[in-house]
Amino acid sequence: MSTQVLTIELPNSLFQQLAQIAKLTHQSIESLAIQSISSNLPPTVENAPLEMQARLQKLQTLSQKELLNIAHSQIPANQQQRHLTLLAENQATDSMSFEKRQELRELGQMAEQLTLKKAYAWAILRRRGYRIPSLEELPLT
Repeated sequence: MSTQVLTIELPNSLFQQLAQIAKLTHQSIESLAIQSISSNLPPTVENAPLEMQARLQKLQTLSQKELLNIAHSQIPANQQQRHLTLLAENQATDSMSFEKRQELRELGQMAEQLTLKKAYAWAILRRRGYRIPSLEELPLT
């Protein structure tokens, strides 16, 4: 991995905090600074499906309220139920019609895309300093 040199001026208090944490964790200040920077960068979309990358990048420009709306969004209950019904039917029989298989695939893709979009929204919110709720705090529906 190639590297680049970056020289930055830090307030003394921040440098002292880095030095103290580095000493306590037996890491170099440089290593700790790299970890801090990398954990605070916007999430990358390179591993997302190509058709989703532009939409995910656009989330970077949204307000906290808009991101929270996305993070808390859900697939409509009727679509969730239909997806579960088709999944059960698919597992129970090998003779599912082409139309139902196509519908199952589309519902699965919609669920995957929403999950990815929500995860990206949460990652942006976290980077902006928003406290991410625990799984117990998130609504089930």
